[in-house]
Amino acid sequence: MAPSRLPPRSPWRELPPTAGLPVLWRDLRPGGGAGGMEAALADFLGLEEVLLTCSGTAALMVALRSLMARSSRRRVAVPGFTCPLVAIAIHALGLEVCPCDTLPGTAELDPDSLAPLCDERLLAVLPTHLAGRVAALDAVLALAEGCGAWVIEDAAQALGARAGGVPVGLRGHIGFFSLAVGKGLTLYEGGVLVSRDPILRQGLRDSAAAMLRPDRWMEARRGLELLGYGLLYNPLGLTMAYGRGLRRALCAGDTEAALGDRFPLDVPLHRVGSWRQAVGRRALARLPDFLEATRRQAQGFAARLVPCSGLRVLGDRPGERGTWPVLVLVFDRARDAEAALARLWREGLGVSRLFARALPDYAYLGGIVPDRPCPRARDFAARSLSIGNSLFLRPEEQERILSVLRGGAGSA
Repeated sequence: MAPSRLPPRSPWRELPPTAGLPVLWRDLRPGGGAGGMEAALADFLGLEEVLLTCSGTAALMVALRSLMARSSRRRVAVPGFTCPLVAIAIHALGLEVCPCDTLPGTAELDPDSLAPLCDERLLAVLPTHLAGRVAALDAVLALAEGCGAWVIEDAAQALGARAGGVPVGLRGHIGFFSLAVGKGLTLYEGGVLVSRDPILRQGLRDSAAAMLRPDRWMEARRGLELLGYGLLYNPLGLTMAYGRGLRRALCAGDTEAALGDRFPLDVPLHRVGSWRQAVGRRALARLPDFLEATRRQAQGFAARLVPCSGLRVLGDRPGERGTWPVLVLVFDRARDAEAALARLWREGLGVSRLFARALPDYAYLGGIVPDRPCPRARDFAARSLSIGNSLFLRPEEQERILSVLRGGAGSA
């Protein structure tokens, strides 16, 4: 029997693939002064200080450059399933990207795959709190410290997540967050660096001072993009800003373009201007309530997904309190993930993938990422999809998604 069809989607409503904190017009007012953004973020995280950068990618580059000043090691171990920008940042500094396989059914580093890389050549390991889920760090820390390497926590999607009451980013030697679109708090592009170690913090400051220079034109561009975000980050505006391009890419069969996974290899490096800092500081006051609201929504939706056979939702383990920009679904079979995505990706419901493929499988990164064996990372890429957890998501839109995942409308 042929599957029933989903009701027609509204041409005037598009949900984002990740949950970002909307910028309000009062956030965008002129003035506010400079410098307060770092102090406000430090207070939010319970730290003495943090360092603001122009992007999460720039934050990673600053962190690595600070470690390069202390060591001649040149290898960096990363999960085999992570953002391509991680590899681009490492390569831009002349370092060697070393992808490691992941634990079964997750994007977390597999300690057994990491162990052979832990020698006198390893500079750093980058465990990733992907999609706001808290990564286990004990084994990774033990392996890295055992060979004299540093741990840089990639918490790009996890600002506000905690493990054992401690913010993520603080168990490793250095941590960084992204303030890009869809990462919760946003400056359109921005990043945050943290470390408990005062010597490492000074190294971060020194590297940032050398690498991040004022750039009036880039800052003007980012300011205009932030204004556009304030105007268009809503279901109507996203039909133009996101939906049209998404469907063009899908019609062309270009998954990387649909996901925005094809990044330039030249990473902008500049300081964040005072106006964007003021916008971020004002919006930060609303972040705790936003994180709590998205957490409640995600947990409610996850409970409704429990009866769906053949899939599971990645959630928190005991003692963890992650952030929920998306719900990550892992299917028992890759073909079921593909079938669900084929039915839902074009429907304007925020259903998507985290990344197009495992890190070694991006053709445009062929000269950057070696083709190391990462079978479980490839398996995770094939069997997972994401549902944007925007607060724009309505109960009836959840039901449209559920109707496919339950094996109703659109099931294969």
